[in-house]
Amino acid sequence: MGRKTKVALTVGAASVAAWAASKVVVKPEPRAEKKALQFSEIAIVADVNSTDNSSDQSLSSYTHAADLGVHGLVVDVQLTKDEEIVVVPCLDLLYSIEVADYTLAEIKDELDVETESSEYSATTTSAQIISLRELLEKFPQLLVIISISDSPDTYEGSLIPSKLWRLLKEMDAAERVVITSIYDEQIDRFNLYAQNSVALGAGNEEIKKAYVAYNSGFGHLYKPTADLFCVPEKFGLFPVPSEGFVHFLQQLNISVFYEISDASTMQKLHKLHVDGFITHTPEEVLTFCNAN
Repeated sequence: MGRKTKVALTVGAASVAAWAASKVVVKPEPRAEKKALQFSEIAIVADVNSTDNSSDQSLSSYTHAADLGVHGLVVDVQLTKDEEIVVVPCLDLLYSIEVADYTLAEIKDELDVETESSEYSATTTSAQIISLRELLEKFPQLLVIISISDSPDTYEGSLIPSKLWRLLKEMDAAERVVITSIYDEQIDRFNLYAQNSVALGAGNEEIKKAYVAYNSGFGHLYKPTADLFCVPEKFGLFPVPSEGFVHFLQQLNISVFYEISDASTMQKLHKLHVDGFITHTPEEVLTFCNAN
């Protein structure tokens, strides 16, 4: 046996020993239960902003989804110039509007002008923008997954985590929401105020961290900072959803909601035993789940 082979075997043995030792010493730390994510059945969450009818992103759209019997709504939020947290409608409706450059009233006026002047005004008259306060007041019975869209590098992005925390406390809504963002830093900033008293979603980096830990065999070293994973069909080049990965997260008391874009794949996805689905076709998904 050559010297290089002996070294490789020694390194390999040391790695296995280190892995075995870490399994003994390090114990998984499940997340504390969050009331917002406690459901007796698979949760169906409507993503109204992803509907094909992008001209109808108004309060009535959310009301329609609620009337279907969904368990929750997912919304993107941004901060206006007058520091109102607004639910951002389909981006096509905003045209060139930068939310941070206008007050809530000015944005509503601007959208009214746009819809009146549009050649498609007959189909866009319902275009609206509403505040997060209005949405929470309207649907106290529903889970609301709130995604912070403002970048942490902007002025409004630096303010929105504290503004959001104050709004939730004022409305006594902390136990019926999940706070998330594509920016992990925004979730961390919000949690500086919430101190894990509010359910948190996983940002992009948190999803990567969990996925790498699971696939590396060192999943026992993973310490979650999120209560909900909204799992996409793919994350970059990697097909994230698998029964093993879902089970890995659930063992840590993390709820897993699958983002579904095509209801025709429901039969396959249902076998993953996820905790919920986020969909722009809630009626189809509800029909499937009620039948199965």
